[in-house]
Amino acid sequence: MTRVAIVAAMPGELKPLVRNWPHSTRNGIDFWAQRGEKEDWEEEWIAACAGAGQDAVTRAFAAIEEGGPIDLVFSIGWAGALRDEIATGAAHNVAGVIDIRTGERFRCDAGAGEHWLLTSPQVANSAEKRRLASAYNADLVDMEAAAIARLAQMRGIPFYCIKGVSDGLTDRLPDFNRFLSPSGRFHLARFVLFALLRPWNWPALIQMGENSKRASQSIAESLLEFLL
Repeated sequence: MTRVAIVAAMPGELKPLVRNWPHSTRNGIDFWAQRGEKEDWEEEWIAACAGAGQDAVTRAFAAIEEGGPIDLVFSIGWAGALRDEIATGAAHNVAGVIDIRTGERFRCDAGAGEHWLLTSPQVANSAEKRRLASAYNADLVDMEAAAIARLAQMRGIPFYCIKGVSDGLTDRLPDFNRFLSPSGRFHLARFVLFALLRPWNWPALIQMGENSKRASQSIAESLLEFLL
């Protein structure tokens, strides 16, 4: 049997994929699992999320690994665009990942796309996105993928990364960093109160919500096309 790990930050990133999968929670980590067959070979697909950031997805990866060796791993989820021409709502099979904290570069396995993804320690605003695009000649930015790429490299297992674009280069959004806990959890209640008192942010937030839903659906379609 082949065990496929699918690691995300937030449940919303996984929602279209795992809608009908059995769900469980352990030590603050959400899990979904499904079994299928591919060319007469049984596969187990395990999805997990524990929050935003490299530490959180490392915990999710380790929790999946407790159930047995991982044969293939995907880092999936939302990312911000670093170029105007990258449309929101679409999913991209990433060519490689750069950790901006360490400078490490990780190439995805065969069949990957053309776009390079940066992993940042924080949510990047519009100004930071422009700086990152110029400094690294990259196309997308997230907070997690480099950790999964590093773990896959250490274990010698294939690594793939599929990211859906939730926000464009010039989108002006609130500072989400202030609502992330040290463990990577998003304080939704605090954010909702913050947003309700600032109606000038509503149009951009509504648009981001729509982009994120379309991006999650695109991720699920791309991943299932690969797995099936």
